[in-house]
Amino acid sequence: MSFSRESTRPLLTPQNRRLRHLHGIYLRNLAFERHPLKTTDDADLSRGSPNKLDALKHAPQLHHSASSDTLSHRPSKPRRRSTNLANKSPVTRQKHLELAIDSRAADVFFSLHVQGVDDPIYISEVGTRSTNFDFSFFELSQADPQISRSSQVVVKVWAQRRGEWLLLVEESVDLRQLNFIGTLINHQFPPNCLVFHLIDGVYTLELPSRVPEPKKGPTLPSSSYNALMKLSNLEASIQDALATCESVTGQITTALEQIPPDAVPEEEAKVKLVNKALATQQRKMRAAEARRDQLMASIDARRIAIIEGRAAQENVAQDVEHASAKLPASRDAISLTEDLIRGQRRRICEDLTHVFPITPIPSGAPLAFQICGLPLPNTNYDPTSSTASEDALSAALGYVAQLTNLLQFYLSVPIPYPICLYGSRSSIRDDISQIADTQRSFPLFLRGGATAQYRFEYGWFLLNKDIEALCVSTGLKVVDIRHTLPNLKYLLYVCSAGTDELPERKRGGIRGLFAGKLKGRMSVDDMGGSSAGGSRRGSTESDAATKQREELRKALDGGQRGGTGGDGNLGVGGTPKRAPSPRSVEVPPYEEGLRVTLRTKGLRENMVQ
Repeated sequence: MSFSRESTRPLLTPQNRRLRHLHGIYLRNLAFERHPLKTTDDADLSRGSPNKLDALKHAPQLHHSASSDTLSHRPSKPRRRSTNLANKSPVTRQKHLELAIDSRAADVFFSLHVQGVDDPIYISEVGTRSTNFDFSFFELSQADPQISRSSQVVVKVWAQRRGEWLLLVEESVDLRQLNFIGTLINHQFPPNCLVFHLIDGVYTLELPSRVPEPKKGPTLPSSSYNALMKLSNLEASIQDALATCESVTGQITTALEQIPPDAVPEEEAKVKLVNKALATQQRKMRAAEARRDQLMASIDARRIAIIEGRAAQENVAQDVEHASAKLPASRDAISLTEDLIRGQRRRICEDLTHVFPITPIPSGAPLAFQICGLPLPNTNYDPTSSTASEDALSAALGYVAQLTNLLQFYLSVPIPYPICLYGSRSSIRDDISQIADTQRSFPLFLRGGATAQYRFEYGWFLLNKDIEALCVSTGLKVVDIRHTLPNLKYLLYVCSAGTDELPERKRGGIRGLFAGKLKGRMSVDDMGGSSAGGSRRGSTESDAATKQREELRKALDGGQRGGTGGDGNLGVGGTPKRAPSPRSVEVPPYEEGLRVTLRTKGLRENMVQ
């Protein structure tokens, strides 16, 4: 591929050519054997061989031509022709062609080196399988000044032949000695000719320089002699005016230098500068004082806070010391309380098992249970196939709802769906789900109709979800939430299970403490039965009631003794007297205005009868 480009700018002068003006390099006529420009004979003659010179001097200068007969009897030699491969096979011609290409074509790249720089300043890309190479342009204007301002460069051309890279050409080039050729077209380049492309055209060392022809342009009108003289006179006048201006300027400068300088403005400027610096320093001083006051206030506040913090630390340390002494007792109390809570829960669940007995249905299906004698199926209720009546089913669900509602308080597990207890007309609310129905209360009984059937089944499903929540809270895994009674019985069985003995029920849950004048007689057994567990202390009413019971017991004992002659346990004739039956004892009626106190666990109610 040839490249032709005519310069559109004036040629660079030789002394101004630098590497920053070099944009590209071409290689023409690649050859691995460089042919000399002179013949062998001329070379030998130039070396001054005496035998060759003598032979040429004594040799005849003219030769007689041979006749046609002499020519015809000469032995004929095969004439060398370039078309000897015409009759060869294609394989032979292909081999000769490949050999010819291999002898000339190769892979080539070049590198540029500058004296004083160890590494090459530029390495070109590799041109493949060719004899003429047009390498890519490059830019050296942004390189180091030592490189861009240099006019000498060493070009090394590397070629790959038979799989090995070798240095083919190494040439030191001075850009100031290049010859301008203008273009790559219509030139016969010698072997391994390097062509340099500068900003103003194409140069080489191998070919002579060609001066570019002047460009033809349109003829421009010129000025007359008078006009030129006027311009000359005008230029002379301008020069005289400039000289006069410079002379006047010098005189003014000399006069000003002779006048003594006025020190007042300079001193005023110094005073202004000093005042400005003084104001700046005063402003900085006020800021520093404000900062000092702020830091002092902060330090005082921190001192107070440190004192308060140390006092708080001392108090905390004392509290920790006292708490550490009480910690084992508190832990033991917590452990004991947890055991008591666990035991009370076992007892309560055992009582609930007896209050709401869940037993298997005799001769029933597997996992078929009844609560309080009322059967409850495990799956959705189907009025067409179920043998249970609607009232029995509603009553059984009422028992389940009441038992589930009690368990949430005893187990301290809030159920997600609250239950409204109304016996066999109980209902359950769903305040969590997103439902289209405005009524969020679902019945646990049947009223009739398809809509009632759907709402009833959904309410039953919510009840099963509450039972599942209670089971999960105790660590039980529910296999099927539709098994209402089996899941509930399993929950009660696990909650009441344990190896320790069940704790006793606390006596005196509700006591009638009364005061006033007693009428009639009262059985000692009744009095003892009502106070067998003892009353809890902590109120004046309980102490007064205890004293009244003691006085009543003493009065009854004294009356019995008086009727038997001083021995309350002996009858007439010294025989043991039978204890009076509790039913025979007359309970004194309550008088009007009698105050009765009902005590429950943590609850006290006062009422007047």
